[in-house]
Order: sequence, then structure tokens, then C-alpha cells
Amino acid sequence: MDVSSTVSALASGLPLPASTGSAPAASILDLRKLLAERFPQPHVAPHARIATGLSTLDEASGGGLPKGGITELTSPNASAGTALLIYQLLQTAQRARYFIALIDGHDSFDPQPLGNARLRNVLWVRCTKAFDAVKAGDLLLRDGNFPLVILDLVLNAPEELRKIPQTSWYRLQRRAEPTPTAFLVLTRRSMISSAQLKLELENSWTLRDLQRDENTARLKVRVQRVQGGRHEIAGAG
Repeated sequence: MDVSSTVSALASGLPLPASTGSAPAASILDLRKLLAERFPQPHVAPHARIATGLSTLDEASGGGLPKGGITELTSPNASAGTALLIYQLLQTAQRARYFIALIDGHDSFDPQPLGNARLRNVLWVRCTKAFDAVKAGDLLLRDGNFPLVILDLVLNAPEELRKIPQTSWYRLQRRAEPTPTAFLVLTRRSMISSAQLKLELENSWTLRDLQRDENTARLKVRVQRVQGGRHEIAGAG
């Protein structure tokens, strides 16, 4: 089978016949070139960011969440403000007129406080198992049409999350790299070694705290950037 036929088979989803010998290096290079032309990926500018709408977080992280990469946000304390952060991100998306995909790993998201206006800008994927939620993240990153994909695993059981191999996160990182999508994963404990940016919510609010106004402005975030093996710590909030 020649290179053109191989590309046609790939494009149509047909299986390739077994080869009788190893393909020459030149043919492999031609095949990669044709695949790149047939299935072009959008160019992502280095250090591109998507703003969260939280000024302290955006300033500390260099402009927001990195596109083409994974951001892991952990919230080790109860009532740390994860839901408030999600609401803020949805509000920012509604104001800027773009769409967010929210993968709800434990079917715990409460849309009622948001109102219909903000909900028009979100695709809500409801899951009950972490495995299914991670699989949904893979599919949405393949799509590449959402500026921001959020995977919420905060309420999934620790033993369930420990079954997710690191290879799954590396695969998701590779899925995200050629796309203009920022992939935000919310967890209770840090578990993604391949995350480009790591954040931690340091709040621990009481019921009285939650009854106060402007809580999003009081979110305390610890920012840890991972660059070339070096860890730089910055405070926000």
C-alpha cells in the first residue's frame, strides 16, 4: 500500500493491511507530512493563557490557566471554595462569550445558584465514576473546541483516584498540547505529576463565612509553577 492509500484508509477509519516489510524512512516521513496536512492542528502560541476572572490568580500565574496543558488545583480542606471557583469561571465564560465543558466526576455540581444565563455557556457532563470522567476528558480534548475543560474529581473517593495510572495523565497532557484548550483538573490531593501548573486552595470556611458577600474575592490560592524541573512558588489571594 502506498502513502496516499494509507492516508485514505486512515481518514476513512479502514484497517491497514499487514506490511510485507519495513517501510523506508522516507515513506514514513512522507506519511507524517500527509497526515499533518490532512488533519491540521491549531497552533498554540507559547505561554498562551486563558484568564479566570480572579485578578490575584491571573497575575500570579502569568495571565491565567495555560492553554495546551494540564492545571491541577487541589483543595485539601473542606469548604475550600472549589464550587465558588467553578461559578467564577462560568461567569467569566458567560461574560466573554465562550463555552466551558464541566466534567462532574461525582455528579455533585449544583447549577441552581447560577441562573439560566450562565448555564448557556457550559456543557455539563455528569459522571459517577472517576474512570468515566477521565475518559470524558480524553474525548473533549480530542474535540479541541472548548477553550476550557474542567474535570472535577474533588468528591471522588481516594481509593478510586489511586486506580488512575500516571500514564493516563501523560496521555491527556499529550492530547491537550496541540489544542487551544486549558485543561483544569480539581482534586483533593495532588496526584498529577505531568501538570504544567499546580494550584492549591487554602481556604477553610465555616457556614458563617459562606454567608458573606464577595467570597470569590477572598479565595486564597497557592500557585506552584513547574518549569524545566524547577518549582516556583507564588501566593495569590
